[in-house]
Amino acid sequence: MHPLGIVHRTVERADRAAVEALSAFGVATVHEAMGRLGLMRPYIRPVYEGARLCGTAVTVLLQPGDNWMLHVAAEQVREGDVVVAGCTTESEDGFFGELLATSLRARGAAGLVIDGGCRDVDDLRRMDFPVFSRAVNAKGTVKATLGSVNVPVVVANALVNPGDVVVADADGVVVVPAARAAEVAEAAARREAAEEGKRQRFRDGELGLDLYAMRGPLAELGLTYLD
Repeated sequence: MHPLGIVHRTVERADRAAVEALSAFGVATVHEAMGRLGLMRPYIRPVYEGARLCGTAVTVLLQPGDNWMLHVAAEQVREGDVVVAGCTTESEDGFFGELLATSLRARGAAGLVIDGGCRDVDDLRRMDFPVFSRAVNAKGTVKATLGSVNVPVVVANALVNPGDVVVADADGVVVVPAARAAEVAEAAARREAAEEGKRQRFRDGELGLDLYAMRGPLAELGLTYLD
């Protein structure tokens, strides 16, 4: 457990070209390309339809009902970063809203992922500032207790280190370790190319039973067709 009250100013972010490459792919593709790893729990949802993001993580450890460290984190944000916030214990209070979004956007942030609540959803939609949260909740927070910034955090069961790549869309949120970003982007590209070939075969009417050579294994297990 990392001590509270720590802000790491120096973060080794994933390679920018690798981040750009990963931004071309959806969460499901990235998750599969990485060996089916890195997904956050599915209760983390976009707060408005069409929200999506890809960027490098500035991590935040929050205390329940207290958003002070989000303001501290804003100073550490660089162009293309995503603020990724976990909490020391479960909390669905509205840690984040339009004012903080305005502040983060001015710093170049690509969005927010938070294992907590968010509010001002209509304003966020108008701004097109992507937020993925565990709840939408108008309940406000205080600024009274220290957390930390740019330490490893667990967010919705996923470990996030500062500088990791975070990809989020309508299917969920996936975290790619910074050191694997280029490798995973290449694997995702290969996967998409292979899927396009399968997609065309499905369009042509071929069945998954034949495309994936399923008939033999099904017969071996005793699948029987009756007329």
